[in-house]
Amino acid sequence: MKRALIVLATLAAVSAPVMANEALAKSKNCMACHSVDKKLVGPSYKDVAAKYAKDAGAADALAAKIIKGSSGVWGAIPMPPNATLSPADAKTLATWVLSIK
Repeated sequence: MKRALIVLATLAAVSAPVMANEALAKSKNCMACHSVDKKLVGPSYKDVAAKYAKDAGAADALAAKIIKGSSGVWGAIPMPPNATLSPADAKTLATWVLSIK
C-alpha cells in the first residue's frame, strides 16, 4: 500500500505541470481552435511540437506568435492575436505545447 501511494504521488508530481498548462490553455480559450492531438481550426499541439522539435528558439518564437498572431504557416486561416495574454503566460503555453509528444 505504501509503495502504491509513493507511485501515485510521483505520477501526480510529474503530471501536475502538464495539467496546469493545459488548464491555462483552456482558460485562455486556446482550445477553441486547437486540440492536443487533432486539427481543429488550427493545427494540433502535437503537430506544432513536431514541426519545431529541433528549433532551439521555438519557445520564444511561438510565444511571440501567440501574442501577436500569425498567418500562412499552417494554411489560409490566420491565428488572431492574443494581445491581453502576458508574455509569461505565452511562454508557459509555448513551452507546454513544445513538450507534447
